[in-house]
Amino acid sequence: MTEQTTSAFTLTRQDNGIAILTMDVPGESMNTLKQAFGDDMSALLDEIEQDKAIKGVVLVSGKENSFVAGADITMLDACSTAEEAMALAKGGQDIFNRIENMRATFVAAIHGPALGGGLELAMACHYRICTDSSATQLGLPEVQLGLLPGSGGTQRLPKLAGIQQAIKMMLTGSSVRAKQAKKYGIVDDVVPRSVLIDVAQQFAAKSKPTRKSEPKGLVNKFLEGTSPGRNIVFKKAAEQTQSKTRGNYPAPQQILDVVAVGINKGRQAGLDAEAKAFGQLVMTPESRQLRQIFFATTAMKKESGVAAVAPKKVNKAGVLGGGLMGGGIAFVTATKAGVPARIKDIQPAGIANAMKYSYDLLNKKVKRRFIRKSEMQKQLSLLTGTLDYSGMQDVDIVVEAVFEDVKLKQKMVADVESGCKSETIFASNTSSIPIADIAEGAKRPENVIGLHYFSPVDKMPLAEVIAHEKTSDQTISTTVEFAKKQGKTPIVVKDGAGFYVNRILAPYMNEAASLILAGEPIEHIDKSLLNFGFPVGPVKLLDEVGIDVGTKIIPILIDAFGERFTAPSAFEKVLADDRKGKKNKKGFYDYSGKKPGKTVDESIYALLGVQPAKSRSESEISERCVLLMLNEAARCLNEGVIRSARDGDIGAIFGIGFPPFLGGPFRYMDELGINKVVERLNHYAETVDAKFSPAQVLTDMASKGQTFY
Repeated sequence: MTEQTTSAFTLTRQDNGIAILTMDVPGESMNTLKQAFGDDMSALLDEIEQDKAIKGVVLVSGKENSFVAGADITMLDACSTAEEAMALAKGGQDIFNRIENMRATFVAAIHGPALGGGLELAMACHYRICTDSSATQLGLPEVQLGLLPGSGGTQRLPKLAGIQQAIKMMLTGSSVRAKQAKKYGIVDDVVPRSVLIDVAQQFAAKSKPTRKSEPKGLVNKFLEGTSPGRNIVFKKAAEQTQSKTRGNYPAPQQILDVVAVGINKGRQAGLDAEAKAFGQLVMTPESRQLRQIFFATTAMKKESGVAAVAPKKVNKAGVLGGGLMGGGIAFVTATKAGVPARIKDIQPAGIANAMKYSYDLLNKKVKRRFIRKSEMQKQLSLLTGTLDYSGMQDVDIVVEAVFEDVKLKQKMVADVESGCKSETIFASNTSSIPIADIAEGAKRPENVIGLHYFSPVDKMPLAEVIAHEKTSDQTISTTVEFAKKQGKTPIVVKDGAGFYVNRILAPYMNEAASLILAGEPIEHIDKSLLNFGFPVGPVKLLDEVGIDVGTKIIPILIDAFGERFTAPSAFEKVLADDRKGKKNKKGFYDYSGKKPGKTVDESIYALLGVQPAKSRSESEISERCVLLMLNEAARCLNEGVIRSARDGDIGAIFGIGFPPFLGGPFRYMDELGINKVVERLNHYAETVDAKFSPAQVLTDMASKGQTFY
């Protein structure tokens, strides 16, 4: 047995004619593919080619819990032209083509994530074996960075998984688990981790497969095996893509085009089209912004709440309130953080509801074969319930998710202080009440903090961690770390009405309401902001959140910041008519009939006394709503509500779906130019309402030619 090592690769020759090629990038927790590896790889492939004793090669990761997480994205930022980026793709393609054409049989032995370039590398091998571990997932997520797979992925995945499954994976960027990967034909076998290398060696001793994947079933044979069928598949996919992206993201359409080239004109034409499209996409502003978001969130994962203070470990958590938010918080605590959660409610039904929330979500995963039933039972066993504080005396943190009533929340603080240990953190999931008010009268105000989640908790990635003046650094760091363990991206914000996200959302929503009263049709307003890039229109969002909940924050904001937060009186009429939105099936949209929530409830116009008629363009509507959000975001940064422009961008994207391809409010203002932002705000301040007056900080920045980044 002999070993030969380069920077990231070790080739171990064995007496049985099978060599083990181990990839282990030094100093990194995950393997990523770097441009510098090209020469190392080429040299190793030369070695293998020349050594006739090597009959097969098993490619394996030296990392404990991952195969290859993709290409190193920092390489892309170094490219100044589309040609340079295209050359990167070509380089990857050449090496993977070479692996595919090797004399020896190559087998990828996959445990943990094989994503992007990692899956492209595996697909270039002749066989793929993966472990049955829940950590193992295979996918091509490049679309999430505004790109397409650039090292042969657009050509190899359709051959293995079929056209429909391949384009679904590439257009969504979603990964598949081991069993699904086997079902779709992406891997050849799924085995326990203990025998991964043994089984891979057995495959490496075989001759190379003569693969021809046949579509299963008559319909698929027509759709994938005939030219008219394939035309239908691509046409349908293009329509769905357009309705989802609204033309704001160029990558999905490019993916479809490049796959079609390979199928219609052959592999080489497909690879050429792929490299060219990859080069062009790297240079788009959309991809640049999406990559910035990736870098920002990666950096945030490594940061702690207060750098100088290490977080304490949370071994057990309490949740007060078994409603929708409480149920969601208990779910992410048990399933993501793996921490036992004790739910307290005054009604047995509240506890039952919170338990059912987790049961339903986990049961769906069992049915889809994401997890085993035993895993679901293990996670559910971490949830318990109580009608008093029994079993909560040893919790490290209590997350309160009861009604927005300051007196009730203050009582909860007192209860926790008397029923739990002296260092227990009290974290309030309030969306609007200042934390200092909740901590008023607390014996240990240093333990009181805000931890604001967004609904639905299991899906929304953001959490706002809100410290009031007396919150200790220890409490901040422990809470930030706890939120990260729950799978959230936390941003630390200063205490104050509406904190950050709801404060910038309120003027945006108010403006949408003003436009309804000005006679603009509701669907026109919502469509304008959907086309701008938001995932849901403002009026629909109000229905989803609950009109009563959405408007509760307005008086608190007016109280704190004055007239500019005044909402149109229309809201009062809507609430007086008992319209709460989706939850009581009565709102701005119609929830009766076969397609609930799809069309506007026309009776709302009579209630508000308006005759709907389009008189403003989509661009004016979106500009008016968004400018007010940008203006407020600038004030928040200036007042220190958020720590940085970066936190403000991530908060807006993850908390309210600000269009990711625009990079967030601050990157968007930089892109537009601060001068332009001020000029447009002044235009509307003069022609519509004084509330558009630009924030002083923006006027100052414009006069000095400054930017946020």
